[in-house]
Amino acid sequence: MAAGGLKMLQNMLEQLPASERKIAQFILENPQSILNSTVNDIGVQAKTSGAAVIRLCKSLGLNGFQDLKVRIAGDLVKPAEQGYRDIEPGESYFSIVQKTTSNSIQSIRDSAEMINYEELERAVQTLLSAQNVHFFGIGASNIIAKDAQQKFLRIQKNATAFTDTHLVATLIANAKEEDVVFAISHSGETAEVIKVISLAKERGVKTISLTKYGQSSVASLADIKLFTSYSGEAAFRSAATSSRLAQLYMMDIMFLSMATVQYEQTVQAIDQTREAIQFIKKEN
Repeated sequence: MAAGGLKMLQNMLEQLPASERKIAQFILENPQSILNSTVNDIGVQAKTSGAAVIRLCKSLGLNGFQDLKVRIAGDLVKPAEQGYRDIEPGESYFSIVQKTTSNSIQSIRDSAEMINYEELERAVQTLLSAQNVHFFGIGASNIIAKDAQQKFLRIQKNATAFTDTHLVATLIANAKEEDVVFAISHSGETAEVIKVISLAKERGVKTISLTKYGQSSVASLADIKLFTSYSGEAAFRSAATSSRLAQLYMMDIMFLSMATVQYEQTVQAIDQTREAIQFIKKEN
C-alpha cells in the first residue's frame, strides 16, 4: 500500500506558501480527518480554500488529492517507526551497530515511499534510449555517480562520471540529442551541479536529477526529478551516511528497472563482463 504522505508534508512544510502550509499543518495534526473528507472539507477545516489543497498536492508532486489520501491512509496503518537516532559520546560498538542499521533501513524505507512511479518510468525509458549518460556529482555524490557509471558500463551503456566541470561542460557542449545529463546533489543546491544542469538545459540536453525530497535549484531545472527522503540530518549522519545509502538504493532501482526491460541483453552483457574480468585475474 502507498504511504509517505505525512513525511512529504513534514519535509516540505517550511518551503510551502502560507495557505498551503496551513493545510499541511492541519493534516499533520489531524491525519485521520483527511480519510473521509473532500478537498473543500479540508480547505474549510484548515481555514483556507479547496484550491489551496489542490495547489498543495501539486507542490508535493502528487497526482491530486486522492493520491495524498491514499498515502496518508498507508501511513496510518504502518507500525510505529523508531525514527533516526544519532550517536552519543562514548557510544558502545553494539549500540552504534544497532543505530546505524536502524538509520540505514529507515532511510531506504522513507525513500521508497517518496517514489513517483510515473517519473521513475520516464527516467527508465529516457536512460534506455540514451546514447550517452553523463552522471555528475561533487564530493559524496560523485561516489554515487561513479557507482552508477560502473553499473551502466557493465550493460553496454556509455556513461561518464567526471568531477572536472570544464570536462563535463565540454561533454555537454558536444552532446547529441539522445544524450542525458544525470545530476546528483543531496541538497539540490551544489553550485557546480546547478551550473552543469543549467548548461545542459540551455543546450537542450535531457536532464534527470536525484536530490533530497522537496524544492531545490537542481530539481527545478531537471526534466525528470527523482528524490530520496530527507529527515533533518543530525551531526554525524550529515556526513552522507543514510543519504548516501538512499542514493545508491535509487540507482539500483534505476539499474534493475532497465535490466528487466532488456533482460536477455543485460544478462548476456553481465556474463561477458564477468568472463573478461576472470580473464584479467587469471594467472599465466
